[in-house]
Amino acid sequence: MIRCRDLEKIYEGGKAGWPALCGVSFSITPGESVAVTGPSGCGKSTLLNIIGLLDEPSGGGYEFDGLDAARMSDGERSAARLHRIGFVFQAFHLLNRLPAVENVCLPMMYAGETSEGMRRRAHELLARVGLKGKERKTPLELSGGERQRVAIARALANSPKLLLADEPTGNLDSASSREIMDILFGLVGEGMTVIIVTHDRELAVRAGRNIKMRDGKIESI
Repeated sequence: MIRCRDLEKIYEGGKAGWPALCGVSFSITPGESVAVTGPSGCGKSTLLNIIGLLDEPSGGGYEFDGLDAARMSDGERSAARLHRIGFVFQAFHLLNRLPAVENVCLPMMYAGETSEGMRRRAHELLARVGLKGKERKTPLELSGGERQRVAIARALANSPKLLLADEPTGNLDSASSREIMDILFGLVGEGMTVIIVTHDRELAVRAGRNIKMRDGKIESI
């Protein structure tokens, strides 16, 4: 599903720029769970942004689900993000004025789903992550763990093949973190590919594979 070949990413600044990725190569097969770990500033989030088609490398090659990212148009990249990739972030990125069910509906609305269809699926997904009965609560009325559950339900709205999570337990207490881990690795058990950037050692240990990074390079894989 994922193939990275000698990926480089250089951000402009100074005479030579700042190299965030330096020749990163690896592959991930469908249904794998992979933790990407390493110290802050080592390139983890940059790598995740490239895998999620949110950013482009400065050099090297990246293939997602059989498609060469360098040959994809902006429209094709947007369509892949909408239909094939789900995103979960440390800061949740929910719309605080909308109830949970409406937050989950948003990706389906952009995908052209009918109002009835997207509301039915949103209720199903919120029940799946343990939030049955809280569909009309806004994020401001939910705990951090509950907000992350809404974010996961939203990420699953359009049935993606790949779930990308950037520090999904970073803002949570230990009990909520374990609950989120159970949900994420439950998805792997159902055949989804999950890639997690994390500093959480317990989460990294539970992943099927750990890609360790340092200074923009892979230290071990």
